[in-house]
Amino acid sequence: MLNMNFEQRVVIETYQQPWIASPRAGVWRKPLAREEAERGHATSLVKFAAGASFSEHDHPLGEEILVLSGTFSDHTGDYQAGTYFRNPEGFTHAPFSKEGCVLLVKLHQFQAGDDEHVVIDSRNAAWLPGAGGLSVMPLHNYRAESTALVKWPKGERFQAHQHFGGEEIFVISGEFIDEHGRYPQGTWLRSPHLSEHFPYVEQETIILVKVGHLDK
Repeated sequence: MLNMNFEQRVVIETYQQPWIASPRAGVWRKPLAREEAERGHATSLVKFAAGASFSEHDHPLGEEILVLSGTFSDHTGDYQAGTYFRNPEGFTHAPFSKEGCVLLVKLHQFQAGDDEHVVIDSRNAAWLPGAGGLSVMPLHNYRAESTALVKWPKGERFQAHQHFGGEEIFVISGEFIDEHGRYPQGTWLRSPHLSEHFPYVEQETIILVKVGHLDK
């Protein structure tokens, strides 16, 4: 088990973590949180070497992916950096990457009844006005759970707030900051239910944010 106590705050600067070989040749990963089971709950960075592939498989309790670099492919098409996926239980594919890619992947974490297949190319989707000077790109909402990209302009400060249902952040670019520390590009943070912080940035920063999913 790795970081499976959702009542604990976790911060991992992923660029300092080594790549670990997966059971599939040419596919490497950096585990962030996972059960012991190979097909259980897991949050990881996953790297496909050029030409790496998987045989066809499904994903019990779903698969959520953000393509961070390169091009990720399956029978439905080729997807470049910035593409966000939700592949629900019952969806099958045989993914591969001709040139190689790096992904943020969450497995086995969909709520019962959340069966929408989602593909969003964030390079072409609209940013919406958010609180203060923030810009928000909604990616997924189901019951209390919400996932979005959030763009922080240089020097933006957000009000101190509490996370009902917890908060999970991946820093895509820039540097995210709060009273607990500084989090450069590639940092993954998970804050528990009812945690609090007062976040701000000193440079333009884009983060992936998921909230409302850790109060179980």
